Amino acid sequence: MEGEFVYRKRVADELLELQLEAAGYVLVEGAKWCGKTTTALQQAHSVIFLDDPSNQQLYNQMAEMQTQKLLEGDTPRLLDEWQKYPQLWDACRFAVDRSNKDGMFILTGSAKPVSHDKISHTGTGRVGWVKMRPMSLWESGDSNGSVSLAELFRSPLQAESAHELSLEDVCFLVCRGGWPKALDKPERAALKQSYNYIDAIAKQDISDVDDTNRSEDNTRRLLRSYARNQGSQASYGTIVADISNNEKHMMSDATVASYIKALKKLFVIEDMEAWNPNLRSKAAIRTADTRYFTDPSMATAALGIGPADLMKDLNTLGLFFETMAVRDLRVYAEANDGQVFHYRDSNNLECDAVIHLRNGHYGLVEIKLGGESLINEGAKNLLLLEKKINTDKMYAPSFKMVLTAVGQFAYQRKDGIYVVPLSCLKP
Repeated sequence: MEGEFVYRKRVADELLELQLEAAGYVLVEGAKWCGKTTTALQQAHSVIFLDDPSNQQLYNQMAEMQTQKLLEGDTPRLLDEWQKYPQLWDACRFAVDRSNKDGMFILTGSAKPVSHDKISHTGTGRVGWVKMRPMSLWESGDSNGSVSLAELFRSPLQAESAHELSLEDVCFLVCRGGWPKALDKPERAALKQSYNYIDAIAKQDISDVDDTNRSEDNTRRLLRSYARNQGSQASYGTIVADISNNEKHMMSDATVASYIKALKKLFVIEDMEAWNPNLRSKAAIRTADTRYFTDPSMATAALGIGPADLMKDLNTLGLFFETMAVRDLRVYAEANDGQVFHYRDSNNLECDAVIHLRNGHYGLVEIKLGGESLINEGAKNLLLLEKKINTDKMYAPSFKMVLTAVGQFAYQRKDGIYVVPLSCLKP
């Protein structure tokens, strides 16, 4: 039937299913438009849309006087945009305690609650979390999934074919992003999604998130600066200086910090923490976070650039491809009970991504556009870092990988380094 909705499976589907078996209620959080509600609806048996404008007066009254009534329905019951009524958190916890059942509620939200005044309990022992991000290339159908991250931790890589992408393709995917709504649209309309997203953030969301009036112009200035500093460990002071130099406008450190805090609450930006391994050397490990948007299309939209602009500036393309690769690695790592970190030490040895599983095993990843010289550069860094790790105190790396934007095959080099196009990777 023409126009019929077809659900695209998400990595979060299995994570949500597991959490519903393990916890009384599950919080699914992440950026707006990334698909949280649609994914939750696949497993919910009833739903209440708490941002429905036609019922706001009713919901306001019930949230204050009869909160438990909002929970009535077949379980799992989906409470969509629950953060509008933070008291639902304690109500869910109380209902779970009284029933002693798991999988009772799914809470979805695209922002943190404005206030925690109406939340008296952390939910420890009753709640599970699922973090959703915009679609990875595997979820959007732009990776063939011939190489499994889980398998890389278990066995050596066998040569596999990739879904071969041109640099033009990569530029488009970076600017389109992983927004589900963009996938089936014509190119111009697909690219427009990220511009609309940034407009919504700047015009309204950044003020609504914590009831603080913020300047649209300042928001755009900060977003542009963050985009220029993608993949770096820029301090707030550096961002302030960048805004002053490039925007002909001054923002204070305190103002920048306030805006960044709001953008984190909206899941627009997601910085990456530093990895802290046991080393043989005495090199000091840098602990500053690396700056990233949740999706690369936010950065390109903030700067007002598109695929054609990236094709003319491969250095900038490399930075935004890194953001896209980090997005995908985070999605795949969480499916394997892991997290993604970065590494940099006082000798300026860097590693773009360290995928560290909860069981202590880890993989080292350098992210490059492709080409022999860049792959060699990434491989050299990985081998240098491996030599520094004290394997008497921790595992040796399960794998060392150069993750590329282009390439026909995933394969292993003579030095043991894997070369894997992002377009063949999956969880």
